[in-house]
Amino acid sequence: MDKQIVLLQGTLDMLILKAVSLGPLHGYGVLLRIQQISKERLEIQQGSLYPALYRLEHQGWIDSEWGESENKRRAKYYKLTAAGKKRLTAETEKWNRMADLIAGILSTKPEEV
Repeated sequence: MDKQIVLLQGTLDMLILKAVSLGPLHGYGVLLRIQQISKERLEIQQGSLYPALYRLEHQGWIDSEWGESENKRRAKYYKLTAAGKKRLTAETEKWNRMADLIAGILSTKPEEV
């Protein structure tokens, strides 16, 4: 059985915000951090990651600056902004409410209807 889970539509931005909330990361580092904290169960494609980073930066939820990566290459490092922190908090609360609601629906027994 495949241990990787397909990323649900609309969750990538939230996961990126969470990853950079743990500390500044370059683009590929964001991808690796998400894989790490998901215990390798999520795999983010670079083709999805970089447009999302651009979108989040454009919305003011992350900020970037150029730096040097571990292998001495020039890399853009991303960090969470104050607006991004508020957005992450709101999205987390919304996600948790929706997960609780769906879990309740899925655990309903015929006699409870």
